[in-house]
Amino acid sequence: MKTYDMKKIRNIALTGASGSGKTTLSEHLLYQAKAINRIGKIEEGNTVMDFEPEETAKRMSLALGIANFEWKNHKINLIDTPGSADFVSDKIAGITAADVAIIVANAAGGYEVGLEQTLEQLSERDAVSTSIIVNRMDNEHADFNRIMELIRENLDITLAPVIIPIGKENAFEGVVDIIKEKAYIRDSYTEIPDSMKETVDEYRKQLIEAIAETDEALMEKYFEEDTLPVDEIKQGLVKGLAEGILTPVFACSAGTEIGLVPLLDAVTEYFPSPEDKKGIKVIDNDKEKTIECSDEGPLLGWLFKSVADPVTGDIGYVRLFSGSIKSGMDIFIPEKDNKDKVGNIYTIMGKNRKDAGELKAGDIGALVKLKVARTFNSITASGSKISYPQPELPCSVYWKTIKAVNQSDEDKIGSALNKLLDEDPTLNFELNTQTNENVLSGIGELQIGMIQKKLKARYKIETELNDPKIPYKETITGKADVSYKHKKQSGGRGQYGEVYFRISPTERGEGYKFVNSIVGGTIPSKFIPAIEKGLNEIMVNGIMAGYKIIDICVDCYFGSYHDVDSSELAFKLAASQALKKGFSEAKAIILEPIHQVEIVIPIEYMGDVMGDISTRRGKILGMEQKGKKQILNAHLPLSELFSYFPSLKSLTQGRGRFGQKFSHYEKLPEELAEKIIKAYQEEQAQ
Repeated sequence: MKTYDMKKIRNIALTGASGSGKTTLSEHLLYQAKAINRIGKIEEGNTVMDFEPEETAKRMSLALGIANFEWKNHKINLIDTPGSADFVSDKIAGITAADVAIIVANAAGGYEVGLEQTLEQLSERDAVSTSIIVNRMDNEHADFNRIMELIRENLDITLAPVIIPIGKENAFEGVVDIIKEKAYIRDSYTEIPDSMKETVDEYRKQLIEAIAETDEALMEKYFEEDTLPVDEIKQGLVKGLAEGILTPVFACSAGTEIGLVPLLDAVTEYFPSPEDKKGIKVIDNDKEKTIECSDEGPLLGWLFKSVADPVTGDIGYVRLFSGSIKSGMDIFIPEKDNKDKVGNIYTIMGKNRKDAGELKAGDIGALVKLKVARTFNSITASGSKISYPQPELPCSVYWKTIKAVNQSDEDKIGSALNKLLDEDPTLNFELNTQTNENVLSGIGELQIGMIQKKLKARYKIETELNDPKIPYKETITGKADVSYKHKKQSGGRGQYGEVYFRISPTERGEGYKFVNSIVGGTIPSKFIPAIEKGLNEIMVNGIMAGYKIIDICVDCYFGSYHDVDSSELAFKLAASQALKKGFSEAKAIILEPIHQVEIVIPIEYMGDVMGDISTRRGKILGMEQKGKKQILNAHLPLSELFSYFPSLKSLTQGRGRFGQKFSHYEKLPEELAEKIIKAYQEEQAQ
């Protein structure tokens, strides 16, 4: 296999809205580079990047795809990320593994929701190298300038137009490279048309000013000479892009392939190599430090995607930042504090693999037969203390219970799910011990549905999804002084046990507390554990509606016993019945879980969103403005949060998002509590 110097490697990730043309662009770039000999189509389900059955069926990317090709003696690793917000984990993985994230914008689409979300996600990440491709310039209503204006209006980023269009819609015939001052029309570089020269001069001035602002020396030179040499423009662009200061913009039409050759030339000439990205931030003994990207440096790789398949075997996609990896090599996985061993090493072209033997710093490849390493794990040398920082992931906003349709599959579902969850760290699977349900949570309905399909396709497990039960709690708000005597005579030895309880509420969150205040031996000490056992069982199973009892103190201060008839069972039953008796006297209530939510929405939707929160029994805690978005903090009952994701999407036309975390428990309104109690009583009566 051909090896490449680090300076000759480019790692790029295509990201952006669904439908912007990322996969089509990938296909045509591969064809232009002669990496493939025919162009696949999404409609026909035969593109390189979309090869999973679910992707071909839905005609959209549902997972990241990887390919590589050569262009002018450079190796370009290309990552195509899904546009759907449900698969944000793969988007984050792709842009983190790459050196440059290329946002593909639809020239005719305006400021689309997916474009807006992608730009915001990248702007929130520290110094991410970002560029923009305005694609589909041949489409009706395509407008290069409008897309740039909309981006400037909504985000504080420095756009640097590098390749601009000649014409638009049906008249889109070529592009101009502003730096080279050359047009590319009908498959060759040529002179700039006279009609474009004034426009090119304007854009060139914008570009040079943007580059000059990144460096004081360049700024002084620009002030003196009113321009910059081509070499310094290129160097300034590479540096500005590498540091995340500049965002170069390119125009093209993937479908007609107009502008693709200049785009590929720009990637090799203007995009930073792994070496240009300078130091790599790592975690060393819980402290952040920087290491250089080098073949001779300490081994550091990052597994940005792992795929578990019982047929083809597990495979992990790795970005190697430093050092080198060879087949059969022993490695260490710091996140698991465990060793692993490298099997075969491959380069990837969609679903196809090619043996590589070795992977060097700056490159991207695939490892098979890893036993320990999974998605977002670091790969280091044995004994190393360094690891790659983990990207921040969004929290769950969509929940479903999952169980096997066939009881015989119930034992298999846990292990199968855990393998699938290794592929996507935004998914969570846990047993809710309070409701005894297996709860699967993630980013959205499409993502959860995909897990269900993969369970069937890969592991032959059919499942059903349902809404989770709410883990309510029971408690009291008042005090009670009660007694209960358990006495039973039915021939032979009888049963006798009497307890006196003072029942009172504790502070919220303090939990259940038992106090033994017995003096004078009114209840022998050997029966106290039985009393506690009777109380503990009731605490777990509840009294009003079958939910766990919390924040209550039971003080056993008096009682009586019989020398012959008293037993542990008698005192256990007496304790449980006394608590039941005192529970209603102490003004019992049902508590519901309340979550704190942070909702990010465009200002124009503020009224509708606030109104919707009120109808959901939510409480507004405060708000603040961030750019053109409003951040709304509120408390929402978990019962309302389960259905909030689709509602927020509908209210904000997909532009709103939220994060959540558990906050506290508070009293459930009486009318809702009565319904829950009634339903429980009817269930018990059956």
